[in-house]
Amino acid sequence: MLLPDTLADKRILITGGGTGLGKAMGQRFLELGANLVICGRRESVLKETAEEFATVSGRPTVWFSCDIREPDAVAEMLNKIWREGPLDGLVNNAAGNFIARSETLSHRAVDAILNIVLHGSANVTLDCGRRWLTDNRSAVVLSILSTYAWTGSPYVVPSAMAKAGVLAMTRSLAVEWGGRGIRFNAIAPGAFPTEGAWARLLPRPEMAQRFETSGPLGRAGQSLELANLASYLMSDYAAYLNGEIVTIDGGRWLKGAGQFSAIGDELTDEDWTSFHRK
Repeated sequence: MLLPDTLADKRILITGGGTGLGKAMGQRFLELGANLVICGRRESVLKETAEEFATVSGRPTVWFSCDIREPDAVAEMLNKIWREGPLDGLVNNAAGNFIARSETLSHRAVDAILNIVLHGSANVTLDCGRRWLTDNRSAVVLSILSTYAWTGSPYVVPSAMAKAGVLAMTRSLAVEWGGRGIRFNAIAPGAFPTEGAWARLLPRPEMAQRFETSGPLGRAGQSLELANLASYLMSDYAAYLNGEIVTIDGGRWLKGAGQFSAIGDELTDEDWTSFHRK
């Protein structure tokens, strides 16, 4: 359905683009003609991903080691990007998460997630937005959320708070900046297995299968399915779509709100203690 030139000549930045869903989206964007920029905190991972993409696509991927929690670091990165040409799109994908009983959370634990997901997304979005508005340029911003951005979920409260904030930013700026050429949309994925996320969120190996198959379709999502949706939303085919959140979870959230609710029924005190010793 997506033609090879769907994203031709569009310069797109993906935060957290070196691994997981960010990497999957980046690969698909390249296949569809985009000029890709990725950023993250781990230089070695970014370099490896960029080299892999270059081998597969024959085109370079620009990468920056950047801590998006720091506004000055974001500004420095975007200054370097804009010297080579403005961005046409941004994907707010960088995230962090872990499971915990909320009464055990310290303020530092809460900040660790809010600073990446909420403040980091706002830092990059607002800095890019100021540049686009100054230059009177059209652009697209896509944010990766979760269905618990609107349902909430126990055991991942900081992430739910942060994702809800990004959801509010998406809808607010869709109205404020939509008439000035900048579209905002979001994707709320369900179970899309990635090694890093599953290790932090599912303490027991047998929980993964139940987590992945608990939705009406009885399976986990495939990264290409999400990457194709993201590609469409970043493309001109979606030019009249603004302020929307597209859920891609096989109907899982409709079956039971609060993605991690069942964890509390399965884990014992010993499980919680042993998991956090790792």
